[in-house]
Amino acid sequence: MSLDTTKARDIATCRFVLATDLDGTFLGGTDADRKTLYDWIEANRDTVGLIFVTGRDPRFIRELCDGGVPWPEFVVGDVGTTIAEVQDGDIHPIEPLEEEIAETWGNAGDTVRAALEGHPGLTLQPTDFRYRISYDLDAETFDPSAHDKVREMGHDPLVSDNRYFDVLPRGISKGPSLRRLVSHLKIEERRVLAAGDTLNDLSMLQCGLPAVAVGGAEDALIKEVKDLPHVHKAERIGAAGILEAIQTFEMHDLPKGA
Repeated sequence: MSLDTTKARDIATCRFVLATDLDGTFLGGTDADRKTLYDWIEANRDTVGLIFVTGRDPRFIRELCDGGVPWPEFVVGDVGTTIAEVQDGDIHPIEPLEEEIAETWGNAGDTVRAALEGHPGLTLQPTDFRYRISYDLDAETFDPSAHDKVREMGHDPLVSDNRYFDVLPRGISKGPSLRRLVSHLKIEERRVLAAGDTLNDLSMLQCGLPAVAVGGAEDALIKEVKDLPHVHKAERIGAAGILEAIQTFEMHDLPKGA
């Protein structure tokens, strides 16, 4: 079932909903493992819902799905600062769910960029995000005082994979935004699997939904979630780790041998 020409359906009726990070998670693992997962999703659209929970922006997601990756019904993008539905092959923000995000961020972009201009180890990313500012991080030259600068401005700093530095509205990240969307859609929480692999997925894995840190995940993430019983620590990498968690939690039937 193609989703590129249809309005997002009511996935609250689905037996299982996958809420997954992209890089290293849904896009991670071997070509064969990704194909197994993607084909399984497409073959079970009646009972499987799909939400992308990612640091990527809508343009990237459109290009990705136009290239053959399964379309999600909903997107929590931009590290939780975008909450949107997929409609007519495009990604449309759900305004009532974004009001708090927009209000918390205000017009902070120029102030943040000015405060961190020239900061050691940070290079501003060219993408013009709506409610966040993002930088590439050079771990060897990075000055951690950036964390204090950001907090003093009333925002949250987030380092991911020791390569990225995000400035987010206070209290906004993947986990809270995913919970807001799940509640809005009236999806039964036990049917949702949150999947991730880096520290920017931590709030999503900590938010109380069934979750998986896929094989190959960032060591710092595993350290944070190792004692959480609702988080499966997968041995298999990327897409295969997602399938492993679905089987472990008995959330849906899987293809034989997956």
